[in-house]
Amino acid sequence: MAKQAGVSTGLVAHYFGDKDGLLEATLRSLASRLSRAAAARLRAAATPRARLQAVIDANLAPEEMDQRTGAVWLAFWGQAIHSDRLLRVQRIYQRRVLSNLRHALTLLAPSSEAERLAIIIAAIIDGLWLRTTLAASWSPSDADAARRIAAGFVDTQLAASTEGYAMPMSPPVPAASSQRRLAAWIGGRAAPDATAETFVSANPATGEALASLEIAGIAQVEAAVAAARSGQKVWARMTGMERGRILRRVADILRQRNDELAELETRDTGKPIQETRVVDVVSGADCLEYFAGLAGGITGESVDLGPAAMGYTRREPLGIVAGIGAWNYPLQIACWKAAPALACGNAMIFKPSELTPLTALKLGEIMTAAGVPDGVFNVLPGDGRTGGLLTAHPAIRKISLTGSVPTGKRVMAAAAETLKQVTLELGGKSPILVFEDADIENAVSGALLGNFYSAGEVCSNGTRVFVDRSIRERFLERLLERTRKIVVGDPLDPATQMGALISEAHMQKVLAHIARGVADGARLLCGGERVTRDGLGRGFFVSPAIFDGCTDDHSIVREEIFGPVMAVLTFDTEEEAIARANATEFGLSAGVFTRDLARAHRVIAQLEAGTCWINTYNITPIELPFGGYKMSGLGRENSRAALDHYSQIKSVYVALTDVEAPY
Repeated sequence: MAKQAGVSTGLVAHYFGDKDGLLEATLRSLASRLSRAAAARLRAAATPRARLQAVIDANLAPEEMDQRTGAVWLAFWGQAIHSDRLLRVQRIYQRRVLSNLRHALTLLAPSSEAERLAIIIAAIIDGLWLRTTLAASWSPSDADAARRIAAGFVDTQLAASTEGYAMPMSPPVPAASSQRRLAAWIGGRAAPDATAETFVSANPATGEALASLEIAGIAQVEAAVAAARSGQKVWARMTGMERGRILRRVADILRQRNDELAELETRDTGKPIQETRVVDVVSGADCLEYFAGLAGGITGESVDLGPAAMGYTRREPLGIVAGIGAWNYPLQIACWKAAPALACGNAMIFKPSELTPLTALKLGEIMTAAGVPDGVFNVLPGDGRTGGLLTAHPAIRKISLTGSVPTGKRVMAAAAETLKQVTLELGGKSPILVFEDADIENAVSGALLGNFYSAGEVCSNGTRVFVDRSIRERFLERLLERTRKIVVGDPLDPATQMGALISEAHMQKVLAHIARGVADGARLLCGGERVTRDGLGRGFFVSPAIFDGCTDDHSIVREEIFGPVMAVLTFDTEEEAIARANATEFGLSAGVFTRDLARAHRVIAQLEAGTCWINTYNITPIELPFGGYKMSGLGRENSRAALDHYSQIKSVYVALTDVEAPY
């Protein structure tokens, strides 16, 4: 009738005195408006994660949370339990939300998890909407904060539910004609597989697709193991000096191609070219050169057992080892794992992160060009499935992982099935302690390096900055002054000091942490916003954020954010600072700033962290071991200590007299 008359359904219901019909018509109108908004956002979403965000953004949009609309929604939900007609509309609306969530989640998580996650995310959306709508005062920024919190929750749930899961992070993408299609590097050459699924590596600063890469499956893993088995026999028969000379050539080629590799690393990671030119490639070359020098000195020892016998030990390679890299320092991590492994005579199969796989493949080419025997260094691009195959393979005797704590737990559990050795370099929430006698400029410099270098995507970052109360104001004044001058921009511009975060999903996670910090009551002194000016909206840029007024139970103080977010806290005594610094499940790093070196050594001795600095931060020379305590990992990378993790000791007893036997 309403359609024929050209009037609203609500008007007809009102004319006939149909109260329930009027309510139903109004509710249907609101639900239809919301459905249309969600559909429009879903059509624009290019990835499953973006589809999830589309559902969140539609339901938590400002127009759905203003006081007038919120009051109407609340009235309807209150009446729905008394009216079958309203309840039917409500159920249709809820089923549509769950269906949209499930559809996206089936491409991001195991099917057994998709339904559970959809229900949880829907409940979070409803809870955030209700909390925001019932607030005493409301502004559009409240809706933005709610969306950020929901996005952060989704990313946390996905990380917990999909670590090690065998689905790609995004749907398999066919290789476009304009993109390079890259394959695994096995046995000294590219090993393409026309039937393989692919994924795209993109520039996080622009969204530009850089290359399409094949996902290494069972056949590629078996081929890599066979090549490694053959190559390792040749490599292990060489003397340490011979292996060292070849590794030194690898280091030389890296240095010769520094600018080319640095630019590729910048495009793949979003980090500034001013960083990658002086750190990423150079540190990898330094590592290879260091272990090249140690290779000739890897020996056992002789043991005097008296006139009747002697003993000696042999330090031997493990055989085939695997490395699984992270996305923040792709080339450096590949070198940190490969250099000690190869120096000891092992062969390595390396799986780079699917977000930043390009320079690891270049390293494979350089290894072959330098004379590393075929099969000694193999690179398998892929997702969680590829890592799972390597971890489970019985021929692989060790896994070295750089990644998150949940991933580390899964790798360690899987490695136990075949009693593999593991080295785990995991996450952190590290403290920096600034005492009252510290040099303020040095302390501020350390805090900036420990929070905003590489856009905060560094596992050892000192994101909990404890400052003596007596110097807090001076410290904050200088910290804010210098932070506001940080240049966020195009990573390929040499003037840029902070580039893009690795992905849209990670950017949303970081922004959600920032929003949660504000909601928890911490004071955001600067930054913490997405940067979109000058064309940066195509990428994933966030301005450096500093929080003050934090407490130890705030989420931004407890949880690893892995972005440019610093929490400043105050303390009154040395004992208090140490106790609070240690009150975390992590133990990767720590820093102390003071002119009193006796105090510095005293405090460092009590901090529960594996890698510590006095009056500086985040400097990691190859000559020093790197690794953490507690949940931050097992084992050490770099220095002579790394050799222990890539070799095994054989004991030999040599009789010099006849055998005495009572039989």
